[in-house]
Amino acid sequence: MKKTILFILFLAGYTIVHAQTASASQSPGKVDKKTKEFIIPSDTKAEFRFYGYQFPNESTKKMICFSSNRYDVGANIANCPLGSYFNTGGMKEGDRIFYLGKVGNYGKMTYTSGAGKKTIFYLPKTAFTIK
Repeated sequence: MKKTILFILFLAGYTIVHAQTASASQSPGKVDKKTKEFIIPSDTKAEFRFYGYQFPNESTKKMICFSSNRYDVGANIANCPLGSYFNTGGMKEGDRIFYLGKVGNYGKMTYTSGAGKKTIFYLPKTAFTIK
């Protein structure tokens, strides 16, 4: 089921309407139930943008971005220290993300670099499913 969200802005007497279609049932990210690895496949067709946060709160620092938008990824618009990606296949060689557990409306994740450095961040539960 798709939802259409309308944004209406009134600027200097002009009305700008922006429609964004979002799929309510489709989460681009998946966590493998056995390995706990988080992935976003490269063949994802849905439009999406979501961030991983330093703490389980949207007002904290954005640590990582996953988006279907070229500008979001190419420019790393939020200056995320872990980077900005279309999918997990775009991360550096050897880098992986693992699900550690649930914290309120977030999933606690660890970003493990190929060199072994680990960084904790939190993804909204709406960004992934566990299968």
